[in-house]
Amino acid sequence: MPTSEKHPLSQILNLTVLVASLGYFVDMFDLLLFPIVRQPSLTDLGIPPGDAQVSATFLLLNSQMVGMLLGGIFWGVLGDKKGRLSTLFGSIALYSVANIANAFVDGIPAYAAWRFLAGLGLAGELGAAVTLVSEILPKNLRAYGTAIVAAVGIFGTVTASLVGKYLPWRAAYLVGGGLGLLLLVTRFSLRESGMFRNLGEQEGVTRGDFLSLFTSRERFFRYLRCILIGLPTWFVVAILITSAPEFAPKIGVTGPVTAGTAVAFCYSGITLGSLASGILSQAWGSRRKVVLVFIMGTLAGVAVYLTVRGLTPALFYALAGYLGLATGYWAVFVTIAAEQFGTNLRATVATTVPNFVRGAVPLITGSFILLRDRLGYIGSAWTVGLVCIALALFSLWGMAETAGRDLDFLE
Repeated sequence: MPTSEKHPLSQILNLTVLVASLGYFVDMFDLLLFPIVRQPSLTDLGIPPGDAQVSATFLLLNSQMVGMLLGGIFWGVLGDKKGRLSTLFGSIALYSVANIANAFVDGIPAYAAWRFLAGLGLAGELGAAVTLVSEILPKNLRAYGTAIVAAVGIFGTVTASLVGKYLPWRAAYLVGGGLGLLLLVTRFSLRESGMFRNLGEQEGVTRGDFLSLFTSRERFFRYLRCILIGLPTWFVVAILITSAPEFAPKIGVTGPVTAGTAVAFCYSGITLGSLASGILSQAWGSRRKVVLVFIMGTLAGVAVYLTVRGLTPALFYALAGYLGLATGYWAVFVTIAAEQFGTNLRATVATTVPNFVRGAVPLITGSFILLRDRLGYIGSAWTVGLVCIALALFSLWGMAETAGRDLDFLE
């Protein structure tokens, strides 16, 4: 049967989309395993609960995010120069080995070093997956494909929560690394995207020139907008959800809450949000409208989190789930980045943009800590959160619509 006559579902659920989805599943399992096991792991390493653990948490989280920032550049350039598949599986191999090594750390310096290397590896998978899926699917199905990648991938954090809950933290890291190594056997079943193969046949085309993103004013601001619209997601995850046990008494929650459970509820919401945002962006024919609705929903959720008092732990977890749903435009966010740029820069952009957002986490958490001593937990969270949301809304306002755009073009 000709490809044009295939049922849309059969076009979306192909081997490439499946492997990309499972790759992101393992990626998110490993990425969020640290927030889930951070309390038992830090306690086991001799760091007492309270502000000391919060500071150690931010040190380790920032080490991981700096690794992702640098890795985003490396893997992105590699994806445009050598291919999307090289990036996809190279990144999986690195973060799998690094997370296995996390199981054997005996102190904070080693822990931070391996979180950095894990972040370096984690940086490449999502951008390569979204670029590959975007290039192999018809333009009227792209958002569905990337929504499936994100939804399956983010469900890995829910699995990580269960593994972290029922297994010792060292065993949990071994499981995460082992899953990644198992996925490497699918490498030989996939083919590179046709757009990238055709690009290799054209002479005089510069591929993966990261610095070219900064040599044109228009291109730079197009790139910057793609980054800034993702800030609210990581503000919620890094500040409100990861530090949920510390926030709970400050906002009057009537009982104790755990970071692992808060992360599980949040990422269950993000999974649903990823599916919903992808479907809505295709149905509405607009990426920008969907992102606007989700950012405004995030603002409402943050307001409830920081103002409402007397929530039970169950209601707090439900709120964490809602915040996840509201920030679940991550799939559309990365799809926008892939659609904004030509084939010779697409992997560079799609890989660096989400990692530059993650790389902004040290700035977000550092600002929160700096202001926390002056404004307290609530005042500091309000200030940092509103800045992140305002920057996202301003960037979205000046962004071009990319739904339905033909991606076979060059910068």
